[in-house]
Amino acid sequence: KEEFVWATSWGVSTRLMGGLIMTHSDDDGLVLPPKLAPIQVVIVPIPKPNPELTRVANKIAEALRGKGVSVKIDEDEKKRPGFKFAEYEMKGIPIRIGIGMRDLEKNQIEVARRDTKEKSLVDLDKGVDHVFNLLEEIQQNLWNRAVAFRAERWTPADDWEEMTKATIRCIPNGQPAEQGKCILTGNPSSKRVLFARAY
Repeated sequence: KEEFVWATSWGVSTRLMGGLIMTHSDDDGLVLPPKLAPIQVVIVPIPKPNPELTRVANKIAEALRGKGVSVKIDEDEKKRPGFKFAEYEMKGIPIRIGIGMRDLEKNQIEVARRDTKEKSLVDLDKGVDHVFNLLEEIQQNLWNRAVAFRAERWTPADDWEEMTKATIRCIPNGQPAEQGKCILTGNPSSKRVLFARAY
């Protein structure tokens, strides 16, 4: 006899990565949420590494790694700082720390966040805690932006004529019950279903 197959797919594949890129990134490249970024913080000695800058960079990196943060120290001696900044921005690394000799004289570091591109000067002694907290702030900011973007583009439809070439995606968990009818068959329905256009 004819039976329906079990055919659930959550789409956890390259499609999910495409969704991540389209949701958060901008015209300057990738923007990665800190919890998903392979490298969460990059430290760039300015204009290039030297023993003193490397010592301070290692100290910051060790303290951040002790808090579970993934850190890269840029040790390239040929590329210019501007090139490096643009490269790490394009790769979506959530936080970039710049350290130059003039910064050390003032006991500070420059911290740049990828999500808003804001830069700030932070006391060296408070740098590790600042960066650690900033990662959580960036994570929350990207979440809030994505939720707001989605909410602005949701349109309820109560009959088939209001649909525009969209196909069914899912029935979201945790949504409140809502008495209505199926927009195609007219049969009773207790929940709204998400439809979206495929690209």
